[in-house]
Amino acid sequence: MADRTERTRSPEMTTTSTDKTGARTAEAADVISGARERIDALDDRIIGLVQERMAVSAVIQEARIESGGRRVNLSREMDILSHFRDALGKPGTALAMTLLELCRGRI
Repeated sequence: MADRTERTRSPEMTTTSTDKTGARTAEAADVISGARERIDALDDRIIGLVQERMAVSAVIQEARIESGGRRVNLSREMDILSHFRDALGKPGTALAMTLLELCRGRI
């Protein structure tokens, strides 16, 4: 009896590209690979923007502390949480919390 995988595998499929993508055809593997490259580039941009946000936040915190204020402005943080939740739904709140945590106390 033939292996089920072998019977359903299309002849144009290449093992290496489809194994990495989980695709069942070479065409789908190509689409997935291209999309993953784009996601990787977007992730690099997002990381850069987060790092930039952290630097700007440090400037704000330093100015606030030097003027006698607190390091964190809770009403501003609530505005940020609302903004992300409104734009992205409930997961947006978790994302905003992560950003706020990354940006606190870095001075």
